[in-house]
Amino acid sequence: MQKQNHSHFKPERSWCLVISLVGLLGSALFISLFLKTSNNWISCNNNKAQEKFLVDLNPQQLLLDAILHYATSRVIPQQNINEIRISFDVLKNRTPCNFLVFGLGHDSQMWASFNSRGNTLFLEEDPKWVETILKDAPFLHAETVKYRTMLSEADELVEHYHKEADCSAKKSFIRGNHGCKLALDMLSDEVYNKEWDVIMIDAPRGYFAEAPGRMAAIYSAAVMARNRKGKGVTHVFLHDVERKVEKIYAELFLCRKYLVKGVGRLWHFEIPAASNVGNSFC
Repeated sequence: MQKQNHSHFKPERSWCLVISLVGLLGSALFISLFLKTSNNWISCNNNKAQEKFLVDLNPQQLLLDAILHYATSRVIPQQNINEIRISFDVLKNRTPCNFLVFGLGHDSQMWASFNSRGNTLFLEEDPKWVETILKDAPFLHAETVKYRTMLSEADELVEHYHKEADCSAKKSFIRGNHGCKLALDMLSDEVYNKEWDVIMIDAPRGYFAEAPGRMAAIYSAAVMARNRKGKGVTHVFLHDVERKVEKIYAELFLCRKYLVKGVGRLWHFEIPAASNVGNSFC
């Protein structure tokens, strides 16, 4: 969910993607309306405060706003339609649920609308970028994250993981984990206290040496998934897997054996809780 470069904007590709995306959003709207009228749907989260928030938010309006936004905008989502469809199919079956997204950008309205009756939280590194996006979409729920890593440290951090006891899968904790540099140790209580059903990693930036890189996001997502107490698996999506660091860290922490699908630059993992797989990540 990086800030996009429009110097190579292609109108034909844009309109094909927009038409497909509006179709997906229309499907999401239908599902949302069905859930509203059904008395038997099951929520991933029964918290009363959240239910009140969702009622006030008006899920149908969120979906309609998203359709209008993408139908009238030259700005297109970071992922292509085939990549988007993988996440859409999972969210379609899991919504309403807890959906954690690393990154905030032009596709955020889309992700929020796919889970319009659930809880979607965006984690973004750049406070100014958060202000920019929320200015046009104030209904999005976003927090700023301060990363302790740089992309140039990716190889050193692999060594650090192997040597630092607090990084071990056996311990598996991130809240207050100052010893492990890969642990996102300063997030809000909301991130730590919720059990995330779906996690999307499309940030932070990872294309120049001084950027934070996605090492900590991948590690922390793996720990969250392993610490799951509820039924089922945690769905983790990782974008930009053609890049060396994303691929290395995915294979180290998210694991090839949990990779269920890959399209384009997106991998989809289904990660079971540690109680079902033991004391190692992979």
